[in-house]
Amino acid sequence: MRGKPFEPGNTCGRGRPKGSRNQATIALQHMLDGHGEAITKKCALMALQGDPVALRLCMDRLLAPRREPPAKFRLAPVTTAGEVAAAVDAVLQAVAAGRLTPAEGERIAAILEGRRRVIETEEHERRLQKLESQGGRGNRDGERDE
Repeated sequence: MRGKPFEPGNTCGRGRPKGSRNQATIALQHMLDGHGEAITKKCALMALQGDPVALRLCMDRLLAPRREPPAKFRLAPVTTAGEVAAAVDAVLQAVAAGRLTPAEGERIAAILEGRRRVIETEEHERRLQKLESQGGRGNRDGERDE
């Protein structure tokens, strides 16, 4: 690490005050004040005349970015690792049958993988609590608890 770490109250490291704006941005806004409508009309006219850059700019402003519709796919409740495996198999079958796109199947499988990790963590926690409540002695001198 080079230099000194930032410390609260460091007068050299405060940065810009909240709400302040870049001077170049302010200068450009003052220059464009009152011309926004004319510039917008000119851009629209250029787009209508076939200018591809102006056309793209106008289309980007007129249409919101397209979002994929949510995938509709029924799954049984997933509460065990075995149920996760069955759900992943169901996703695979739905992709193979064309009811889900591969991208949708991949996203659902990723969600199921996250669910599997949660289930695994819960199982480890339960096992650990059970061992502790039984007075598990832990390993001593290389012995194994059984």
